[in-house]
Amino acid sequence: MSNKNNSLKVFVQKIGTALSGMVMPNIGAFIAWGLITALFIKTGWVPNENLAKLVDPMIIYLLPLLIAYTAGYNIHKQRGGVVAAISTMGVIVGTGSIMFLGAMLMGPLAAWLMKKFDDAVQPKIKTGFEMLVNNFSAGFLGFFLSIAGYYAIGPVVKVLNDTLAAGVNAIVNAHLIPLANIFIEPAKILFLNNAINHGILTPLGTQAAKETGKSILFLLEANPGVGLGILAAYVIFGKGAAKSSAFGAGVIHFFGGIHEIYFPYILMKPALIIAAICGGVSGTATIQFFNAGLKAPASPGSIIAILGLTAQDSYIGVIAGVTVAAVVTFIIASIILRRDTNMTGDLAAAQAQVAGMKAESKGQEVSSSNAQSISYDQVEKVIFACDAGMGSSAMGASILRDKFKKAGLDLPVTNMAIRNLQDGEKALIITQNELTARAKGMNSSALHVSVDNFLSSPRYDEVVEQLKK
Repeated sequence: MSNKNNSLKVFVQKIGTALSGMVMPNIGAFIAWGLITALFIKTGWVPNENLAKLVDPMIIYLLPLLIAYTAGYNIHKQRGGVVAAISTMGVIVGTGSIMFLGAMLMGPLAAWLMKKFDDAVQPKIKTGFEMLVNNFSAGFLGFFLSIAGYYAIGPVVKVLNDTLAAGVNAIVNAHLIPLANIFIEPAKILFLNNAINHGILTPLGTQAAKETGKSILFLLEANPGVGLGILAAYVIFGKGAAKSSAFGAGVIHFFGGIHEIYFPYILMKPALIIAAICGGVSGTATIQFFNAGLKAPASPGSIIAILGLTAQDSYIGVIAGVTVAAVVTFIIASIILRRDTNMTGDLAAAQAQVAGMKAESKGQEVSSSNAQSISYDQVEKVIFACDAGMGSSAMGASILRDKFKKAGLDLPVTNMAIRNLQDGEKALIITQNELTARAKGMNSSALHVSVDNFLSSPRYDEVVEQLKK
């Protein structure tokens, strides 16, 4: 039974990573569309008939094509991205609908077919004919797939898309949407937050926002009130390292939007998931009561980003929803923590447990040894790598960059998604424990360092000392 459960976790994680990997790199485009919509449509802050003409083309063409290209690029680099975009255009034009789902299906399919063709044909191409074969193969495949998308795939996806949208609308109209948090809050602790938010809620929410000007779906996972309530309870009723670190974690979570930082605090006391669920349900119910929502997805889930994208008539509802989520979570979490007479506040152990859970969910085993092909004196750059290449890895890069500055080290420090790592680069790659095996698979010649938590690791100081030597 445990093997079956583990296989299911692996499958869900892979699907979730693929979905979020298509959308997250393009969140800036979604935000830009949301700002244009909020400002320039007839009911916007500063209505402008000419600039409002950007709204429909962006959501109908630009955003789905960006998703398709990104999905294709993730599978087969630029050739995959180009063919994915061409093919998805057939789906869009064939339906005339907002085709986020079509892009998520057609993009990967087209790129996969292009990759299979290249794997079979490219080794056999005669010298001097590479460009001819590559250009015409991509053109012909895109040609045929765009026609297939127009006549066959598009209509099927439209039916599926309309069915999903109708289901979401039915749940919202039945006032049952708060119950979604019963599943969302535990899933976040299993590191499915990006998959849920950017892979499912963002596309559906964007379509709803196009029709009504706002959507509550953007706030189901992104509401920072839950994490704030958990961390506030630790500030007052926690013990040891958990208590002393909770305030700083709360600032990073609430204003920086890095939700992963509060997950270890729940794992120290698993009963706190009850507080998170109650806070999430209460917050969403409050937002729904006020009929509030955002114009576009808030990423990261910072209160600053949320207020910046709140619909014009929704500020009271959104603020109330975040406040209620924080208060309810805080009250229940405080009761749980006060009744816990055995809590030791072992934050480091909880952070290690986070890494272990992520590894288990992906079916990975992490070796404690670090096989190295280059030495520290050969390192030319430092890369923080994670699934999405955003969020906590960006924070980790910022922390190490500051340490380098203080130590007088002049090395570039960047962050990126693991799928974008290039083999052969003379880099020191820092990943969380459960992702190190994947990173080594992408660049086996690099120097790899594993950490439990990007935001707090003693290994950063070790890295600085080794590089100084």
